Amino acid sequence: MEETSELAVEQLEQNLSQRVTLLYLTDLGHQPHQVSCKLVDKTLTIVIEDSITRLEQFLAKSNRQEIAKQVRVNLHKALEPHLKALIEEVVKIPVIDLLSDSAFDTNRTSVVAVLATVPALDDPGLNGNLKQEQ
Repeated sequence: MEETSELAVEQLEQNLSQRVTLLYLTDLGHQPHQVSCKLVDKTLTIVIEDSITRLEQFLAKSNRQEIAKQVRVNLHKALEPHLKALIEEVVKIPVIDLLSDSAFDTNRTSVVAVLATVPALDDPGLNGNLKQEQ
């Protein structure tokens, strides 16, 4: 039974990774190198490699770091409702808190989503959703 649960978590994490990558591509026109998701109880952690857009990189390299950081802050704010909706759609649980930050020196973004409850991975609707979206 635990092996089935681990497989369901891995499928959920893989599905979320693919969906976040697609969100970045469609909304920002930027494809991250890799998106990693990890679900532990009610906490979902997402690490997005190569998340800084070309515009932000250009601003930072042109001695406009403060403007680049402000652009990043505004992108986080603009993406937040989309990312929250995406997570809720996939895990079928409300997100009660969403925290994100980016590091220009490592070109990474981290997102922590706190869910209202632990996802019921044995829910047939959730597993069917995972199979359809892969």
